[in-house]
Amino acid sequence: MESLVIPFLILVAVAVAVALAARAFSRRRRTVGEPAKPPAESAELAKEAAAKLSEDEHRRLYALIAQGQAMAAIKLYYEVSGQGLRASRDAVAALAAHPQPFRSPAQVPSEPEDDDEPPQRFPYRYRAIASKGDVTREVSSNMLNDEIYGRIRTLAKSGNVEAAATALTRHSDITMKQAREFIALLDD
Repeated sequence: MESLVIPFLILVAVAVAVALAARAFSRRRRTVGEPAKPPAESAELAKEAAAKLSEDEHRRLYALIAQGQAMAAIKLYYEVSGQGLRASRDAVAALAAHPQPFRSPAQVPSEPEDDDEPPQRFPYRYRAIASKGDVTREVSSNMLNDEIYGRIRTLAKSGNVEAAATALTRHSDITMKQAREFIALLDD
């Protein structure tokens, strides 16, 4: 019986050491990595980050994000904003998660559009295309532009499908049913 006591004590000591090491490692990982920002904070961060970009920088940054070149997008934001690397990474992640239309510095965020006045007509036709699998939908209208479509996509991605569909029907000549089908393809 005495011969089993020493191996048992060694086994208990090893188990305690492993448990303490695992606990210390998990605490270290939590303190090293920043906690994830809530969606409301990252949407606000995206607005602030977009405000620091010129029109050309905004276009180049979103082109890099669309091409999946996250590191290049972070580098570009780092160079133009003058912020640190971690702040640039967080800003690019927020901009990717919450797309922002370009707003010139003098442009103040406008109030929600008045439903009584008709939407502005642009001298060009804007084409918005959404697809998922084999299903593709297209909306073409001279009442849409990047900014309006960006707002519609933001509404759709935030889960406000009805508001997105209403805005899409308001700025195009499609029915509410067609708008809902189009918006359903944007949720990815």
